[in-house]
Amino acid sequence: MTAPPPPVGATDRGIEGVRLGLRANLGQFALLVAVNALVGGMVGQERTVLPILADRVFGLEAFTSALTFLLAFGLTKAATNFVAGALSDRLGRKPVLVAGWLVGLPVPLLVIWAPSWAWVVVANVLLGLNQGLTWSTTVIMKIDLVGPARRGLAMGLNEAAGYGAVALTALATGLLAERFGLRPAPFLLGLAYAGLGLGLSAIFVRETRGHAAHEARMRAAAEELGAPPKPWGFCRRGVQPLGPRNVFALTTVREPRSRPPARPAS
Repeated sequence: MTAPPPPVGATDRGIEGVRLGLRANLGQFALLVAVNALVGGMVGQERTVLPILADRVFGLEAFTSALTFLLAFGLTKAATNFVAGALSDRLGRKPVLVAGWLVGLPVPLLVIWAPSWAWVVVANVLLGLNQGLTWSTTVIMKIDLVGPARRGLAMGLNEAAGYGAVALTALATGLLAERFGLRPAPFLLGLAYAGLGLGLSAIFVRETRGHAAHEARMRAAAEELGAPPKPWGFCRRGVQPLGPRNVFALTTVREPRSRPPARPAS
């Protein structure tokens, strides 16, 4: 029996030669782990030095600098996270990843050259875009590669690499600031991260949308043959894809597993 065609938008060629799994895609998976470590390092460059810079150079109180950082970075990243998945399906994973690095490249330079705090706010808007596009896309690409059986492991390695790099970079930039001053030395590290991340993503990272299409074909063929259920995730054959409004509702208020556990009665 012939397997049904891949879903709309999954038009990558060569799907028949695609293999899912961590071992089969170890090289690309390890490369994406390294890329996500660089993504985390872009945030880490600011963690230690930026609050001191706000106080000593721009004369801002800790509350003011923290509030503007959260608004500029947090809201931008949240909005970008929301659209990154749809963009990666429409345009491809790799173009979105490369675009994220291009957006992040000016961030260290804006902080280095900033004559006012407004420049730093603009830098953090760009950083939010960078994080939303690159972090989300590396998660999607790892899940594409490993298939349904190792998604939890893929997520764990992704988060460990990213947040580990945040911590290590915060330590490194603090040491650089102590020895060489608040600017530019600590942010040259972030500039190196952005350049390296862009180069790796543009030259060595391969598109993974074909892996997702291959998994969809495997799922459809198995269900057509009446095979036992497998851990394909939440999507089922015959169920229409959710629109952005439904996705937002499910991930915020409607899905019980997304809510914090209720406190036991005292």
